[in-house]
Amino acid sequence: MTTYAHPEVLVDTQWVADHLNDPKVRILEVDINPTAYNAGHIPGALFLNVVGTILQPDFRTIMDKSAVEALCARSGIANDTTVVACGGDFIAFGAWMFWYLKIFGHRDVRVLNGNRKKWSDEGRPLSTEAPTITPSTYVAQSPDFTPRASQTNVRAAIGSPGTVLIDTRRPEEYRGELFMMEPPKDNERAGHIPGATYLYYEDALNPNGTFKSRAELETLYRGKGITPEKDAITYCAVGIRAAHTWFVLTQLLGYPRVRSYDGSWNEWGRLADTPIES
Repeated sequence: MTTYAHPEVLVDTQWVADHLNDPKVRILEVDINPTAYNAGHIPGALFLNVVGTILQPDFRTIMDKSAVEALCARSGIANDTTVVACGGDFIAFGAWMFWYLKIFGHRDVRVLNGNRKKWSDEGRPLSTEAPTITPSTYVAQSPDFTPRASQTNVRAAIGSPGTVLIDTRRPEEYRGELFMMEPPKDNERAGHIPGATYLYYEDALNPNGTFKSRAELETLYRGKGITPEKDAITYCAVGIRAAHTWFVLTQLLGYPRVRSYDGSWNEWGRLADTPIES
């Protein structure tokens, strides 16, 4: 991991094992459904259900400073806490949590390389007990939206030779067969943003869920015309997979101008006037 642009943002399973009882470390298992967490999780890990805390019921991202402060406080996260984020069944959640907390200025956020899957595959201990949390005091910074793209930014990027739009969804979504994992209905329009480069977010991962080497990632993205001198905007359905690719490009490869469109297809595909290809 030391060859990445910012190797400090990743931790491995042994690091987590060594810090299970560290009061300055909070492990967050981030997901929507707690079933997998309840069946067995990293000891001491706290489950974070993103719906209602980071995502509104309509799956739009909550960008409210006071909401972040309340979330961190009740999770026992202080401003000097090292937060280690990992996905449960959905592997992209760890990197998405990194993106989100960085917007509000949390100093030390890291991602478990390989997520809970690698911990479990290695035969490390699992717990079915939820940790006892002592609430903290937390003061978030005013949001810095540098890592975030808006719908206006995306519209302006279409056809721009200096900007690459990256669709990180499943092939069926890109082709317009699915809208947020099921066939479109009512006012939903399926497809992809015109000119978007397709690169599934999981292509950045090894079979065990860890990130590929820097050399492999550089070959992967450069092979799609995604190079450091260009602006890049990632998108998916609600911004989670998009943030995972944002993490790879900015933190592992050091690309300087990458933004994640968290409105993603949940916003773009419901508007009547957005250009769409399929």
